[in-house]
Amino acid sequence: MFDFGIKDLVDVLIFACLLYYIYKMMKESGSINIFYGVLAVIVLWVLTSEIFNMRLIGTILDKFMAIGLVIIVILFQDSIKRFLVELGSKRRWKFLGKMFHHDSQNIDNDRLAWVMPIVYACMSMAKSKTGALIVIEQSIPLSQYAATGDIIDARINTRLIENIFFKNSPLHDGAMIVSHNRIEAAGCILPVSHSSDVPRSLGLRHRSALGIAQATDAVAIVVSEETGNISFAHRGKLDSPISTSDLEKRLNAIAITSVV
Repeated sequence: MFDFGIKDLVDVLIFACLLYYIYKMMKESGSINIFYGVLAVIVLWVLTSEIFNMRLIGTILDKFMAIGLVIIVILFQDSIKRFLVELGSKRRWKFLGKMFHHDSQNIDNDRLAWVMPIVYACMSMAKSKTGALIVIEQSIPLSQYAATGDIIDARINTRLIENIFFKNSPLHDGAMIVSHNRIEAAGCILPVSHSSDVPRSLGLRHRSALGIAQATDAVAIVVSEETGNISFAHRGKLDSPISTSDLEKRLNAIAITSVV
């Protein structure tokens, strides 16, 4: 009789959680179809090698699985890097600190200070239909993207944001990156998403916002130059359009839980 104990149950639960997290990460990065393909190969390998003992197919799949790990690392190096960074992120283990620190309700005002200047700037630019792309760093560093633009390192200010994205400004076409409650750089180049879920009516700014949201855990805000609508990208999902009040709520929630 098959002996299934507590240890086996914990083993299955851990594997299920890991599989779900990988599925969620791949879905956010737009690689869900590849995830299904890899999963199908693994299931086929287990069936042919371990259950039905098919020697020919089993041997071929054994050889394939031997180099499969290397292929997966090469194909998904960015996703694996993101997975490891998020796994070791302070935000993931923040609940442990709350067990020993009971003053967690007292939120540092510095964490919220940058929210309203960005909201006011987006509100103003939406009215004037000034195109803008603002990226807010979270646990995954954005230094490689900041290096593609001009370093500013300035306090977050509504007028400064509007001047950066002014139509005659040399920096208005790129993205502005916010890090550690400061404007780190502007005119930055971001990865572009090739997801088919993005409506054709949305342009390069929206695809860049979704691209950075798929590659990292950063938050991206887009103001459309054509419609003046505000869009919000986070964790591989693009919401468009959203109201300024909704934008404020989302940024406040992110500021409260932010660890950078």
